[in-house]
Amino acid sequence: MNKTSSSSISSNVLWQHSIVTRNLREAQGGHRGVIVWFTGLSGSGKSTLAHSVEERLFNLGCKTFVLDGDNVRHGLCGDLGFSEQDRVENIRRVGEVAKLFMQAGVIVLTAFISPFREDRARVRNLVGNGDFIEVFCDATLAVCESRDVKGLYKMARAGKIAEFTGISSPYEKPEAPDLIVETGGADLDACVNEVINLLIHHDVIKSA
Repeated sequence: MNKTSSSSISSNVLWQHSIVTRNLREAQGGHRGVIVWFTGLSGSGKSTLAHSVEERLFNLGCKTFVLDGDNVRHGLCGDLGFSEQDRVENIRRVGEVAKLFMQAGVIVLTAFISPFREDRARVRNLVGNGDFIEVFCDATLAVCESRDVKGLYKMARAGKIAEFTGISSPYEKPEAPDLIVETGGADLDACVNEVINLLIHHDVIKSA
């Protein structure tokens, strides 16, 4: 199946260039705008880590925002289901929104399962390698199931949820992520430190 989006752009739409540029916004904020893309199984700790990193960055004076999988489906992607096609469209929309945040000089942290390598690569290509930082939240399926507070894995194994990632739908691990965080067992503060150090290494923020 071709997973490329079939969306089109109207011929009557022209790109409006901003007087206030991304460079000016970044200079005002004191750091680069960037997309930090957390990916991993449901229950791997993506949202917990993303929000904890956001808190640390906020306390450092950075402009930052978390795009969370569940939250986005309450509005922007509320019309989408969980078929493979809808998941592809979900990530496409998130990528476009994340790009806008990035151009505004924001460190945007995304917490989505985003199970397909092709979809994550599409977002990377949308903004370029230097603006897309992929963080793989590595936790075993057994650990993720043990954290199943919403009972999703249990329902998936009972056949009540179709195409559930890790059970009846595949999760394609990143082949060369910028960072692998052992969220299945490592201390949360240690995981946050790893991400902060990565941002320093990529010259997104100054030494914390």
